Amino acid sequence: MPWFVLYGISDFFSFILQRIVKYRVDVVASNLKIAFPEKSEEERRQIANQFYKQFVDSFLETIKLISISRKSMDKRFSSNIEIFNDLYQTGQSVQIVTGHFFNWEFANLGVSKDSKYPFIVVYMPMSNSFFDRLFKKIRSKFGTILIPATQFRSQFHSINNKGPYALILAADQNPGNTKSAYWVPFFGKPTPFVKGPEKGAKNNNTAQVFVHFYRPKRGYYHMEFTIMTKDPKSYKEGALTKEYVQIVEDKIKQHPADYLWSHRRWKHEFDPTINSLVE
Repeated sequence: MPWFVLYGISDFFSFILQRIVKYRVDVVASNLKIAFPEKSEEERRQIANQFYKQFVDSFLETIKLISISRKSMDKRFSSNIEIFNDLYQTGQSVQIVTGHFFNWEFANLGVSKDSKYPFIVVYMPMSNSFFDRLFKKIRSKFGTILIPATQFRSQFHSINNKGPYALILAADQNPGNTKSAYWVPFFGKPTPFVKGPEKGAKNNNTAQVFVHFYRPKRGYYHMEFTIMTKDPKSYKEGALTKEYVQIVEDKIKQHPADYLWSHRRWKHEFDPTINSLVE
């Protein structure tokens, strides 16, 4: 299917999803009000409109990735991956952290296509076996190594012993247990973040690299690699997570419609008698 036809279909379904089905419109509106209280209702409405278009675009683009060629990926995806690949020469493994920006499936193929590192993605298996096989096929198209989250400890150990690797994590996940999370200000509101990425970087002494991907125009993506640190152990507890959160916030402000606003980021209330904010 030609790309322009795909996006015509996307425009139709994004309208249905937002205006007819009203998929999580209240959650999106609430999140945007917390993140951008200084913006007018009209400005936030425009961000929401663009979000729904990108939300549906990402789904249809992901299906398109089944048949996309390397040549087409070269045309539609750009990055400063040389910063990332230069680290490979040092022999140090890398932990890549990012947020839920659109389109993370596109970004996965773009990195794995040109990465010198074995590129590892941890994923949650789907209950539907057909879609689970389909997404594994898409994600591994250019060599990505997939590890089910349920088998991470057993499978990652064997990969870790084979030399330098690159492990990517979406570190803005809601923690299962907020009592053991890092609480960090996120758009001015105390928010829990999982401790795993920071602990993993310190335990394995991996360089921590932030990646941000966005659309210069529809159907085209650019990824920026930024080295946060090559010495994660030098950070006091929680500081690396706090720096990550600040970068995510800054990137969202640059491209507000690119973030997954239907995800309930602020569903937990901060209790100072149990937790403390990372300073």
